[in-house]
Amino acid sequence: MSEENKFNFSEEEVKKEQKEKVVEQSKQAVKKDAQGLLASISKFLSELLDFRDDTDRDATIQAIKTDIPFKGATAWILVCSIFIASIGLNADSTAVVIGAMLISPLMGPILGVGLSIAINDIDTLKKSLINLATMIVLSLMTAFLFFKFFPTADIMTNELFGRTKPDLRDVLIAFFGGAALIIARTKRGTIASVIFGVAIATALMPPLCTAGYGLAHDLEIFMGAMYLFTINTIFIALATFLVLKILRFPMLKYANSKR
Repeated sequence: MSEENKFNFSEEEVKKEQKEKVVEQSKQAVKKDAQGLLASISKFLSELLDFRDDTDRDATIQAIKTDIPFKGATAWILVCSIFIASIGLNADSTAVVIGAMLISPLMGPILGVGLSIAINDIDTLKKSLINLATMIVLSLMTAFLFFKFFPTADIMTNELFGRTKPDLRDVLIAFFGGAALIIARTKRGTIASVIFGVAIATALMPPLCTAGYGLAHDLEIFMGAMYLFTINTIFIALATFLVLKILRFPMLKYANSKR
């Protein structure tokens, strides 16, 4: 009797062990399937979001450097865009302001600043800063003259007021707009629609025109508008720097290590 009970007990133990083994195998199979699914998702997202393989480094550097110089036609385009933006702000017309932003050449030197810092190009950095400063001064002078002498130009419109109180949203717009622009620039075959969209979103031109209005009528407005323009400029350049670093653009090396 005791031997039969012992035999039955051993049989139950064997069945229990087999059951546990089957459960463990099932767990391992589920775990393996989950790992395979995660690997597949990871591979899909990597292929979807990876933009490094479609980068033309030489063409990107050349294109950005080409847009930095400020003279001749570029200067006149800037003056025209400033007048158009100023008229749009004075008339409280969003459509006119958008038109001015589309033709503004201000983005070139800002991208040049981000590029030159990313690749350690001192000469390009100097050239970008000089041209950017020249563009800012010319823009302020043009807007100042318009708002100082044009009839009804002393009226404070909603379009003007909207460029005097920057907040965190303006920082995010500038950063992600700059990132979208430089990613489009690095892609083989530039995406023109992205460049136009960034020109509208980051709004470099209206703050300068508003600053010109401030110079003519109210220094507090001038400070607020210049603060917005400075935010846009810094974060567009920062986004450019970070994207180019992610893409591992080659650093320039100098024979003189001190430089």
